[in-house]
Amino acid sequence: MSMFKDIPVDVGVIYEGQKIRRPDMQVEFGGPDVPAKFELVTARGMDEVDDGKVMIIGPDIKDLKEGSSTTLGIYIEVAGAQVEKDLEPVIERRIHEYCNFIEGFMHLNQRYDVWMRLSKGAYKKGLNTFEYIGKVLQRLFKAELPIIEKIQTTFITDAAKVKAMREEALKIYEARDARARGIKDEEVDVFYGCVLCQSFAPTHMCVLSPNRYSLCGALGWFDGRASARIDPKGPNFKIEKGECLDPVRGEYSGVNAAIKEKSLGEIQRISLYSMFDQPHTSCGCFETVGFYIPEVDGIGIIDRDFKGTAVNGLPFSAMADQTSGGRQTPGFHGISMEYMRSQRFLQADGGWSRVVYVASAIKERVKASIPQDLVDKLSTEKDVTNVEDLKSFLQSKGHPVVVRWKEAPPEEAPAEEEAAEPTPMMIPAEALAAMPAAMGGFKIVLKDVKIHAARLIIGSGEKPKKE
Repeated sequence: MSMFKDIPVDVGVIYEGQKIRRPDMQVEFGGPDVPAKFELVTARGMDEVDDGKVMIIGPDIKDLKEGSSTTLGIYIEVAGAQVEKDLEPVIERRIHEYCNFIEGFMHLNQRYDVWMRLSKGAYKKGLNTFEYIGKVLQRLFKAELPIIEKIQTTFITDAAKVKAMREEALKIYEARDARARGIKDEEVDVFYGCVLCQSFAPTHMCVLSPNRYSLCGALGWFDGRASARIDPKGPNFKIEKGECLDPVRGEYSGVNAAIKEKSLGEIQRISLYSMFDQPHTSCGCFETVGFYIPEVDGIGIIDRDFKGTAVNGLPFSAMADQTSGGRQTPGFHGISMEYMRSQRFLQADGGWSRVVYVASAIKERVKASIPQDLVDKLSTEKDVTNVEDLKSFLQSKGHPVVVRWKEAPPEEAPAEEEAAEPTPMMIPAEALAAMPAAMGGFKIVLKDVKIHAARLIIGSGEKPKKE
């Protein structure tokens, strides 16, 4: 029985974090296979909103082929005496939360990167039209955010219409994001936290500071401030900065206290400007993933729309799996587009001078924020396909990371009695941070340790048997 009698499925917080696998999927909206998708909230005047109206432009759910991936735009217009333009991104991000209250309906990511799935079970129960989803969203928005007095919702599946509106939405997102670029973290007294993704990542908390955007790219410092003001008991809250413990890594005592509390003690410390030393936790909605490339001692970055494998031989999904769920994984890091424009972007790790490989789509979007002398020295999937090619590219371009390279000491010839030893697997010590947790039947868990070693040799320890 639903909390709303006219909705055919249940609605409640118990469904947050639900996963719908492809075999159980009736249809999906957006996601990696669909280039055009978006969600947008616009503040309107009271006389511009038809309260309770739900419009559908294009095929409705019941008209879509089972198992298909469909383009989708969600456009919500709100009005109220206290509704301001600054609240648009705050309200917009709640779409993620409220969609996940619906039984059999999964919502991931944000803005231009949304991904939703409807389960076969929910469809069979009667959730076969956007009308129901629109009604649920409207009722939850009004119940949770009373400042919203009027609301109307439009679902768009017409591909041409979605594409056109998405272009307009991108301009709006950019205008919002630009607000905090001139402010520095040291110039404000407080930061803000966001735990909206904790249903998917129990130990995760996004820190919203002027120089560190949310991983999903939807919320900045101004948005956190606005959200905490209008909904003090909601997912956004004030974080007292406390003492600055390390200005280079961006470690603050108040932030450490907050993450310790929100992660129930699982995470003790985080750095805002490093992906190696106590890095910021990652949820699952991050726009891009940063990854360490030990062979060149550099950093690569790809986004969700990246097709195929990156220069290290791994696709986005594999690397995202290493750091999502609220984990702290040195060498893998969830990054928002806006953070790449920050004055403090990975400053403890070398910033842009340490980045060696970037998806071409990302490079184009943040090009203006990359130091101009580095733009042509950053490789993309169009330039290199493997690590050896990457090495050659960086050397030919004179990338600053090349000066970090050191010649490995020559290997000593093995003693005669050891000649029959099996060839061990050798892992450079600096690559340990980027190594997946599980490899071929064994698991390596490293916590609060620093290892300095020329190499790690992993073998069976047994001599081969003689014939």
